[in-house]
Amino acid sequence: MDTSYKSRTQKKNEDRALQRLGEQLITLPFDQIKTMDLPDELLDAIEFAHKIKSHGARRRQIQYIGALMRHIDPQPIETSLKRIRSGNLPK
Repeated sequence: MDTSYKSRTQKKNEDRALQRLGEQLITLPFDQIKTMDLPDELLDAIEFAHKIKSHGARRRQIQYIGALMRHIDPQPIETSLKRIRSGNLPK
């Protein structure tokens, strides 16, 4: 049996988790985000999300950020967020 198979529900849950991670990134000041060594395309998308005022447009931008994050390893981002939240900011 193919062990790499993921159900549709499992894929959706993973996508939602990445979107929530993207939402957490958007809440941070952009100066802190720049220290995380993110791909340029993702940085640009987050910076643009900071400027959006419309709820619907912001939601779509978060979905886009989640889609971009499918192509990178989210673990370093999660680690950086935990470090920032605990007060251990990178120097």
